[in-house]
Amino acid sequence: MGRIIAIANQKGGVGKTTTAVNLAVALAQSGQRILLIDLDPQGNATSGLMSEPVKSRTIYDSLVGHTPLSEIIREARAQLHLAPSSTDLVGAEIELATLEGRERRLKAELEAQSPQYNYVLIDTPPSLGLLTLNALVAADAVLVPMQCEYYALEGLSSLLATIRRVNGALNPKLELMGVVLTMFDARNRLSHEISLEVQKHFPERVFESVIPRNVRISESPSHGLAVMEYDPKSVGAEAYRLLALELLERASGRAPAPAKSPALSVAVDSAAPATPVRAGEAQANGAPARRGLWNLRSIFARSAERARRNDG
Repeated sequence: MGRIIAIANQKGGVGKTTTAVNLAVALAQSGQRILLIDLDPQGNATSGLMSEPVKSRTIYDSLVGHTPLSEIIREARAQLHLAPSSTDLVGAEIELATLEGRERRLKAELEAQSPQYNYVLIDTPPSLGLLTLNALVAADAVLVPMQCEYYALEGLSSLLATIRRVNGALNPKLELMGVVLTMFDARNRLSHEISLEVQKHFPERVFESVIPRNVRISESPSHGLAVMEYDPKSVGAEAYRLLALELLERASGRAPAPAKSPALSVAVDSAAPATPVRAGEAQANGAPARRGLWNLRSIFARSAERARRNDG
């Protein structure tokens, strides 16, 4: 049976859907067979992978109308299938509330489909309602994208409390796979402080791979592409490829490699902020001239060095 991973955070704008889409594509490109379920009524994961609007059945029909998942799943890429969302999901919370076994609807639908995939990724809404509860009950593990800001840090504690309650009452096998730091800006002192705080509280649960702020990541959804399809040589594309490799290591039970390993470091531009350029221009120009390694260990090392200089 495929590993089922809910990508969740009760805060909006933390890179949850961006991570779901790009991680799904990166895993598919690495040879894994992937199913991405868009459980967010906003449907951004669906529009991020499909250029045409969805006009047929969606995950709403599966949850509320008992339509088998096999009838709504469609191929989005080679090795990557999508269970699309629609605005109908806005009313699903109310409709599910009156149904028997409402928190287990997604789990029941996945029982027949998950064995066909190596990984099932579930993009959840930015709330802790019935849709997110369905994802947590169906999942084996939770991946938490977290923006490097203090409000996001506060929201993390509420999500972890929810995961503990679900683990105790509805899904004993549910575990926290890890926290992924997103929108990291090396020039921002707050980003360093948040990364240190998260590492202090969850020393074994924070992914070494860090997703930087990158204009290519922001541009790619408008083209219906993942960042590694839009600009394969961008630092955003490299970051998600390395996150996919680290996830595979964690899912297989292998300990993460040392930070010096290419699989656990992100090459990033250390120059001035990126400026928008045309799609494909980065491939023609090649990789940025100045690059550094961005992962948690290198971040902590730089922070410690900066503290030593200040003390001196």
